[in-house]
Amino acid sequence: MKILRILLWSGGALLLLALAAGLGFYERPVSFFNESMIAREFLGGIESHSLQIAGHRVHYLAEGPATGPAVVLVHGLGGHAEDWLNLARPLTRAGFRVYMPDLLGYGRSEKPRDFSFSVHDEAELVVGFMDALGIRQADVGGWSMGGGIVQHVAFRHPGRVRRLILFDSIGLLEKPQWNVHLFTPHSAAELDQLDALLMPHPPVVPAFVARDILRVSEQRAWVIDRALDTMLTGQDATDTMLPQLKMPVLLVWGAEDRIVPLSQGQTMQRMIPQSQLEVLKGCGHLVPVQCSAAIAPRMLAFLQQP
Repeated sequence: MKILRILLWSGGALLLLALAAGLGFYERPVSFFNESMIAREFLGGIESHSLQIAGHRVHYLAEGPATGPAVVLVHGLGGHAEDWLNLARPLTRAGFRVYMPDLLGYGRSEKPRDFSFSVHDEAELVVGFMDALGIRQADVGGWSMGGGIVQHVAFRHPGRVRRLILFDSIGLLEKPQWNVHLFTPHSAAELDQLDALLMPHPPVVPAFVARDILRVSEQRAWVIDRALDTMLTGQDATDTMLPQLKMPVLLVWGAEDRIVPLSQGQTMQRMIPQSQLEVLKGCGHLVPVQCSAAIAPRMLAFLQQP
């Protein structure tokens, strides 16, 4: 009887734990997703570090042999270092050392109230990041807003960038033809509209997940709004910079991108004589996340050119 009581008590305790975990997941699915992602990174051998840059704490992920050629990848508006993990693995297998910083205001980096979050200032942060790690020169890639950031790095510090890769990148002085405020959605309907802009055939988001995404969006909206305010002024446009770039440039674009249309990638190709443009059919704006298998071989071929 004593053993039976112990088994019954243990079973009841496990049931309560399972119910509590289920309730926690229902209330905060984004937090559960983030924690599971961090656990997978740890188990997968992905390094997680932080360092101080100009008095601010910057978090970054790193993967690959310590002595391998450096690749620095910069995420976009509202993104984080993990956006690059699908592309980082084939690069590290080829011997590259991949660094994926969280920009100030994003991911696990500090969110200082006195920072502009502009393309120009985030570009200086990327240079400071390279300085802090002793990276004299690297292959540098940027996605969306991150593409605009690394264009500034390449123009102002050309000796630091061996090759430049731009994924569905902003930069040109062109006004968006969509509602930029969708980047900080306030309703499930606006979240659906944002998903439709970001990707073809977006999946259905369960109501409880959408509710938690909106909660997180509200918390970080001030960072995104401040970044958008500076971008919409056109002060960081790169139209005059692009023709002056001298390093090899790879442009990667989703054919169905509605955020930064393919026409902008084609314009950039014409402005940069030594550039090449790779267009991915069936892909939208989320190329590094959703179309990594298609682009990884082409990216490797570009980086491994003599």
